[in-house]
Amino acid sequence: MWAELTSEPLFIGILNLTPDSFSDGGRFLAPAAALAQAQRLVAAGARMLDLGAESTRPGAEPLDPDTEWARLAPVIAPLRAGWPDLPLSTDTRHPEVAARALAAGVAVLNDVAGFSDPGMLDLARTADCGLIAMRSRPEGRGFLMPPYDGEGETDAERTLVELADVRDRLLGAGIAPDRLLLDPGFGFGTTFSEDLALWQALPTLPTRLDWPAGRFCIGISRKRFLAARAGRPELPPAQRDGLTAEAHAEAAAWGYRVFRTHAIG
Repeated sequence: MWAELTSEPLFIGILNLTPDSFSDGGRFLAPAAALAQAQRLVAAGARMLDLGAESTRPGAEPLDPDTEWARLAPVIAPLRAGWPDLPLSTDTRHPEVAARALAAGVAVLNDVAGFSDPGMLDLARTADCGLIAMRSRPEGRGFLMPPYDGEGETDAERTLVELADVRDRLLGAGIAPDRLLLDPGFGFGTTFSEDLALWQALPTLPTRLDWPAGRFCIGISRKRFLAARAGRPELPPAQRDGLTAEAHAEAAAWGYRVFRTHAIG
């Protein structure tokens, strides 16, 4: 189901099958380009791949499930054939897409909406798969995305309550804890001050949420938080891999082991 969780970092390679993701939208939309990137990620040390076909960048338009699946299907099949032992995750919030992905051999569902959709929660409960559940702030058919440099809370209390709600939703549905990773959701509905407070809370987060550090998924790769924290907010996403690696090392020192990332390191 999962790649083996050990004391060593588990890097989940991000494969964006989108024309408009914030970091590398369009580069891997064609199946051949996606498979070449998958090969690079695996060669660099990825022990799982996370495939996303709907962009959740600020201002992105929601995608219908049929279009989302049309982007995923041509990539899942050859990945399963080429790396039969490599776990695949699908980044989706649509139960129709999630069910198709599971039937095609995907081992993990990664939901940025924290399985708030009843259909997604029911599928998570009944399917034999791993789960990554992220904290976010829904707004209409998308997500709340306030101005990143705007005013925001200077402590992490609100985000921690939201993350606890995600945890309790899944555990309350009868899902075993060992099937679940929690993603704090950096940048989803948060300002820089909120992300900074959340990052500063990471050393005590396992105790405060009664959840092991090794069962969080840290999704900080190329996020604008890293550039802003470094005093370089103008730095393009593709040039943030060094900052990402530094953040991974910082989180690893606090006991975190699972990192969803565009580049391995």
